[in-house]
Amino acid sequence: MVFKKLKCFVKRNVASIVFSGWVWGCGVFVLLIFLELIFELFFQGRRAFFTFGTDFFIRSVWNPVNQEYSARAALIGTLVTSIIGVAVALPLSFGCAYSLTELLPSKISQCLTVAIRLLAAVPSIIFGMWGFFILVPLMSDYVQPFLKTTLGTMPYIGALFSGGTFGVGMLTAGLILAIMITPYTTAVMQDAFANVPALLKESAYSLGATQWEVMRRVVLPRLQKIIIGGIVLGWGRALGETMAVTFVIGNAHHIGWSLFMPSNTIASLIALEFPESASEGLRMSSLMALGAILMLISFIVLFCAQWLLKRAVKN
Repeated sequence: MVFKKLKCFVKRNVASIVFSGWVWGCGVFVLLIFLELIFELFFQGRRAFFTFGTDFFIRSVWNPVNQEYSARAALIGTLVTSIIGVAVALPLSFGCAYSLTELLPSKISQCLTVAIRLLAAVPSIIFGMWGFFILVPLMSDYVQPFLKTTLGTMPYIGALFSGGTFGVGMLTAGLILAIMITPYTTAVMQDAFANVPALLKESAYSLGATQWEVMRRVVLPRLQKIIIGGIVLGWGRALGETMAVTFVIGNAHHIGWSLFMPSNTIASLIALEFPESASEGLRMSSLMALGAILMLISFIVLFCAQWLLKRAVKN
């Protein structure tokens, strides 16, 4: 009897030790991959950092013939397109999430929720092809001429909507990113709206509050950090998008005020230049340095999103 109990005790402890070791090993393995990825990017990009110094971030030239490279144009294109995507996706996501949670009947809401979340599974290259054949002609024929005629003549902001109306450019890329990140931010906001206690909303309605007042004074104050965290999470998704942006941004190493002008992002530049770069050349090192910069920006953005979401959950 004692032997059986001892055997059972040892068996349970061995199973616990093996399970704990497996779980810790998986976590450490993922962490090592992440650290190795960062190290490899910075190590491979060290030649570009040492060769150009601070000029790598300040200058806007990308000339493979003269072996001159910099990150400014691609960095600005990355930030501008992602900010446009977030700015457009925010009202779309908020409207979708609130209507699905509070306004629509449950059966319609379930069907639309499935459709929106399936949109997140569409490959990015499909979005790029759709943008190239559908969105670019619409932008060149209707949207960009309209914006140029109406907003292009206004002081201060007119420079943003000037130039040629070719359909491609940072504005078009930003719209593609907005469509791509809307399902992610909608899912976060929808879960947040669903977790608001029904008693609070019913109490506000019983006191004569309208839907707008309930949303503004009851729902938003409780979920402000979660909504901001979802937005920042979508922003991190937009920063690293490659193929969809490559199709519609025009891929020109150009810096200008106009949102209609062709440009590029860090991800699109790497995708286009990587196959043509020698493995040990300065061009490849510059691309790896760009990848390190993009990795660092994405890490900071995603860290802020997770921090906001955890703070919201604790409060």
